[in-house]
Amino acid sequence: MPNAFKSLEHICAFTLCACSVFATPTSEPKPSGRLVELGGGHQLHVNCAGKGNPTVVVENGLGDFSFDWTLVQSRVSDFTRVCTYDRAGYAWSDPGPKPRTFSQLNLELRDALGKLGEHGPFVLVGHSYGGPVIRNFAATYPHEVAGMILVDAAHEGLRVGIGGKRTIRLGDGATGRTIPAPHEEMSAEDKPMVKAEDLPEELKTLDPMYKVLPAIEQSMHLWAQLLPAVYDAENGETEWSGEYFAKWLATPQAGALGTIPLIVLSRADGGYSDADSDIPAAQMERERKEGQAKLVLLSRNSKQVIIHSGHNMNLEAPDDVAEAIREVVDAVRRRGKV
Repeated sequence: MPNAFKSLEHICAFTLCACSVFATPTSEPKPSGRLVELGGGHQLHVNCAGKGNPTVVVENGLGDFSFDWTLVQSRVSDFTRVCTYDRAGYAWSDPGPKPRTFSQLNLELRDALGKLGEHGPFVLVGHSYGGPVIRNFAATYPHEVAGMILVDAAHEGLRVGIGGKRTIRLGDGATGRTIPAPHEEMSAEDKPMVKAEDLPEELKTLDPMYKVLPAIEQSMHLWAQLLPAVYDAENGETEWSGEYFAKWLATPQAGALGTIPLIVLSRADGGYSDADSDIPAAQMERERKEGQAKLVLLSRNSKQVIIHSGHNMNLEAPDDVAEAIREVVDAVRRRGKV
């Protein structure tokens, strides 16, 4: 399917807009966490902090990095253990095996956590593209998930821009292909196809929304967004996502998460404009709200919280995100309701 998540993420890999000039890092920064050797000979970067159970694990949005969650992670580490990580091809993580299906991402994360001695069941946090990724993790490894927070998560049927005022519903681009089994072994064909010379000059600047981060994390983000492997990884991640969305559209998903504590964080306003797409803004907003409401139905122990912020709540509303995580962690600890 087309790289439809770009408008959703507000991170246009090859057309960054409204950017401010930022000094280009001269060398690779030191990893903020640990590099974990996976079975296929590639490393994944995982950063864990804090103490306590359950452990919280964050799955980033498309084009985002572990350190983009530092404002949330610093808050959550005050009351429990929390791990952020970089998917294969992002920041310090090596490119991983292809295809980059949800199941492939799930396997790599699970293996990395196990090798680090991080034990579940986990509370999973999924932002945007990370939302459906953790939903598949829960479907694949149900006994390893204790709770979930969906942070303005993408969902089946969500209409997103694909350029030129055109939109597509997530799932409509599926072809019914059989999703390959995940694996750790690397092959020659798994090497990134995007090269440094393919990247535009615009990537040498930092989007102003990251200026809420400490200076070191701003520098890390600028360094990481200049890595060609990131964009190869993004293309691979969106290539197969439509097949998952199509399956979820075809099968009722209400109750799929059973009774695990679930909080759905949703924007108060989608910010759509009639001038920006081929679909009326009012229709897109209605569909978005309906989709977010359906996410709440995934568990019979859930609630929705409306947040007055943009899409990147980890940057714009870290207190609200951390509080939602605290509520789910507390519900898991007392085996109660959210």
